[in-house]
Amino acid sequence: MIRLEQYLSVSALTKYIKAKLEGDKHLFSILLKGEISNFKRHSRGHLYFTLKDEGAQISAIMFASDTQGMSFSPKDGDHVLVSGRISLYEPSGTYSIQIKSMKLDGIGELYLKYEALKKELESKGYFSLDHKREIPKYPKVIGVITSPTGAVIEDIKNTVSRRYLLAEIHLYPALVQGPGSADSIHNQILTANQKGDADVLIVGRGGGSIEDLWAFNEMPVIDAIYHSKIPVITAIGHETDFTLSDFVSDLRAPTPTAAAELATPNTLDLKTKISEMLDLITYKTAQYFGQRKTDLVYLDQRLDRLSPLMKLDQLHLDLNRYTSDLSKSYRYQLEAKLVKVEQLKGRLKSPEEKISQLKERHLNLVEKLNAVIIKVKENKVYKFEVLKAALNSLNPLSLMDKGFAVISKDERVLTSVKQIEVSDEIGIRLKDGSIKARVIRKEEN
Repeated sequence: MIRLEQYLSVSALTKYIKAKLEGDKHLFSILLKGEISNFKRHSRGHLYFTLKDEGAQISAIMFASDTQGMSFSPKDGDHVLVSGRISLYEPSGTYSIQIKSMKLDGIGELYLKYEALKKELESKGYFSLDHKREIPKYPKVIGVITSPTGAVIEDIKNTVSRRYLLAEIHLYPALVQGPGSADSIHNQILTANQKGDADVLIVGRGGGSIEDLWAFNEMPVIDAIYHSKIPVITAIGHETDFTLSDFVSDLRAPTPTAAAELATPNTLDLKTKISEMLDLITYKTAQYFGQRKTDLVYLDQRLDRLSPLMKLDQLHLDLNRYTSDLSKSYRYQLEAKLVKVEQLKGRLKSPEEKISQLKERHLNLVEKLNAVIIKVKENKVYKFEVLKAALNSLNPLSLMDKGFAVISKDERVLTSVKQIEVSDEIGIRLKDGSIKARVIRKEEN
C-alpha cells in the first residue's frame, strides 16, 4: 500500500526537473537554428518568441542586455542561428531556451543584403518608370540569355513557334547559377547589344532558392540590364520570386513561357486583326468610291447649271423680268406724278385772288395793331397815375403844406437838437422858399 508521504508535490517535481535540465552540461550551452514566430518585444527591450522548424517548436527569451551586439532587427519569419541554455520557469512548469546570441541564417543574411541593395538602387533611379523601354510589338529576332541545357530555352522556343513563326530565336548561352554566373550573364547581355540583331532580350532561368537566383541580384547583371539599348524582359524563378533584375528590366514575366508570350503577338490575334483590317479597308474603299460618285453627280449638276446655253437662258429670263419690272415701275411713277399735279392744281390760285386775300389780311392786321396800341396806351396811363399818386404820398414837400419845414446845417438835414449849438447858422426850407437863421437858444426834451 502506497503511503501518503510517498506522493510528491508539483513544486517538488518541478524543482527536480529544473535541476536536471539546468544541471545537464549538454543543455547548458546549445546551438539551435530555426524560424522565428510569435515575436514580441517588451518595453524594457527583452525579446520573446517561438523558435520552430517543420517538426517542433520551443519558447525562447532573449534579455535586453544580450541584444546589444545584434546586427539586425528580428521579426516573424526570420531564419536564425542562436546559442543559449535551457531553463525552466517553475510557476508554469514550462521550459524554454534563454538565448545569449543570435544571428541570421545564411538565407536571412542574403535577404538583408537584397533589401539593402534594393533600397540603394531605388534611390539611384534604377527602377524609374521613365527609364523603361517599350517592348516591340512585332519582333524579328528574340535574343534569349539563359542556360543552353535548361528547360527555359525549350519553353520559349515552343511558345514562340506556336504564337509567332516570323520571329527568330538567338540563344546567348550563359551560366545562370553558381560562381561566375553574374559575369557570364553580364557578358552575354553586352554581346547581344554589340551585335544589335535582337529586337528584344529575354533573360531568365528556372525556379530555385534565393541562393540559386542570387546572380540576378548582383550589380554586373543589374548594370547590364539597366544600360542595355535593347528592351529586356526578365523571367527568373517562379511566379512568387522577385529578383532585383526584375525591378530594373523593362518588363517582368512570371515564367519563361509568359516572357515568350509577352515578347510576341498571338498568330490567332494577328489573323483576327488582319481580317478586321481587311473588312475595314473594304468598307472604307466602298465609302470612298460612294462619296466620289455622289461628288460626281453634284459636279455634273453644277456643270449643267454653268453651261453657256443654260447661262444664256438664265440671262434671257432675267432680262425679261427686269424689263417687266421697269415697265411697271415707270407706270407707277407716272401715275403718282399725275396725282401730285392734280393736287397742286387744286391748291393753285390766280394773282388777283391772292392780292385780294393779302389786302384783306392787311386790313385785319392794321385793326388788330390799332386796338393793341390803344390798349397799351390805356395801361401805361393807368400805371402812370398809380405811380404819381404813390410819389405824391412820399413827397416831403406835400408835408410842408401842413406847416412842416426842413432844417439843415451845412447842407445836412438835422433830426436832433444835439446836432446844433447856439449861434449856429441854419437853413430852413419851406414850401415856397428858404430862410437863413441863427440859433439863439436850444432846449432838449
